[in-house]
Amino acid sequence: MERIIQEKVVLGVSACNVGAPFRYNRKGWDRVKNMGRERGDFEWHPVCPEVSAGLGIPREPIKIAGGNGDDVWEGKAKIINRKGEDVTEKLKKSCLATLEILRSANAIGYVYMEGSPTCGVYRTTLKNKRLGHPPGVLGSLLLKEGFFLIPAVDLDSPLRWWDWRRRLHAFAWVHSQDIQSKQDLYNLWYTVKFLCQEIDDSAARLVGKNLAILPKGFSSEYVENLKKEILEILRKPSTVNRIKERLWKSYVYFKKSTNQEIEDVLSPEIQRNMTRITKELIAMERHAFSHGTFFSSAPILYRSEQRVNRMTEE
Repeated sequence: MERIIQEKVVLGVSACNVGAPFRYNRKGWDRVKNMGRERGDFEWHPVCPEVSAGLGIPREPIKIAGGNGDDVWEGKAKIINRKGEDVTEKLKKSCLATLEILRSANAIGYVYMEGSPTCGVYRTTLKNKRLGHPPGVLGSLLLKEGFFLIPAVDLDSPLRWWDWRRRLHAFAWVHSQDIQSKQDLYNLWYTVKFLCQEIDDSAARLVGKNLAILPKGFSSEYVENLKKEILEILRKPSTVNRIKERLWKSYVYFKKSTNQEIEDVLSPEIQRNMTRITKELIAMERHAFSHGTFFSSAPILYRSEQRVNRMTEE
């Protein structure tokens, strides 16, 4: 199986994070611009359900009353603004339209504004340290639809973004695989197994056990369920310590395979900041790619067709 993806991953993004002043108070950020050249590795689709719902800019802030986003869709809660006006139906209709926009664009992920009662996933308020009533209205829909969800604030952190990016590429790759045989399934799992073990060892072991007892005549439904288990693991963030440990193991494998060293990579017990760790990870990615070795921490890489062709010619 090819471990390089050459098509840009399509992402939806809360419009207030690509420079649009679409927040209720007419504010916004351009976190995507701050990514530099790497932002060109993705196809971005900005959306704002609150603006699309006709709530305007500036507008009264809204909140979920009587539950969370899940409850809104079940008719158990409603969305009201600061004046007490009910905007539930407007926002529900807009969120459904947003979902259709993302589907039509073939987006598999969404960069969301955490703390928003609409887009939030784990928080629906930015006040103090309160969580509000997560998930938000759109957040609830995207969770159920299996989108790869990235908090926009993590685009500002080099290490957190690296973690999201490598899992996103693995997520997109697994999602696109056409499984026709047992060997296809085994190859898929071997490719992302070490990454899944780093993220959630217990869940990864369960996937491994299920593969070990794979029936001879497995159905397409069986394959899809197994892929969903893997995709669910890949949606979870890792930790700094686990990232450092896996980086070192990958580097040891690289040295053994190529008989070459990478000066940037330090052993896991050496203390350094997140920017330094990210530099090591990117160096490891580049060396593994150029030498054709397997980097288990980031098993799937995006490389443009031109870049792959240059490497082949060299």
